[in-house]
Amino acid sequence: MKPRLDNRLYYFTVEDESLLGETFPRFGEDTYAIAYKVMGTEDVFVTTAETKDAMERHDVPHNRLAEEDGIRVAIHHTELSREELGDYEDALKALALSYRSIGLLCVGVNGDKVDLTDGAKAYCYFTAPAGHTFLWRSFRSRDEAIEYVEDRYPEDDEALDWARSLPLDSAELLVSYH
Repeated sequence: MKPRLDNRLYYFTVEDESLLGETFPRFGEDTYAIAYKVMGTEDVFVTTAETKDAMERHDVPHNRLAEEDGIRVAIHHTELSREELGDYEDALKALALSYRSIGLLCVGVNGDKVDLTDGAKAYCYFTAPAGHTFLWRSFRSRDEAIEYVEDRYPEDDEALDWARSLPLDSAELLVSYH
């Protein structure tokens, strides 16, 4: 997969969401098509520029609501997730936006035991084409990310630097799609 210069992410609706499952496989092997339903909505999806472009090329009817600059969402990888998912940053950022999050932190892979006492709804997963499934902790604010990293990974200076440098203070600053 070649890197994209357009790292915009797009909110959209479709009249029949089953259309996405029917048409995405027809885009071809050179397109990684993905769309996530935004949590708490009935019909709003978020997708990457690559998928939006493919939807437009294939005349998939959709109503674009808004766009978000991908640099406003941060991803912190483990060594393995960076290796396997480096080409899928925009898809991971779309996943974060589907949770109305400003950042994702990789916390495990393929069945690692992870402490979910802070609520399972703050976690999501992404399966790499290479086969590993990575577990991610999503964050709605910079303070939440800092507190989580300080509590769970007190010796990980790189993760703490990442949390402190999240581009937005909170998810309240994400683009509204209403």
